[in-house]
Amino acid sequence: MEVVKKTENYVIIKKRSGRYGVRSTAGKWINGAEKTNILVEAGLVKTAPVKDQEEPTAETKEAAAPQATTKASEEAPAEQ
Repeated sequence: MEVVKKTENYVIIKKRSGRYGVRSTAGKWINGAEKTNILVEAGLVKTAPVKDQEEPTAETKEAAAPQATTKASEEAPAEQ
């Protein structure tokens, strides 16, 4: 492992696999969003902006409901 950057709060390490690891000065590995933010700030990783996922509104839910029942009735064979 190769030390890439060392600060007073953490150490960024490049692993043999080419991936980065971030370790706190206390010796614990940092993971998740905090690790990603540290690597982005250091300029080692580029991330795509996270899209906000909006909850469907009442209108969207109502519009989706008839389509679902229509598909179900089309797929079911007509009994005579």
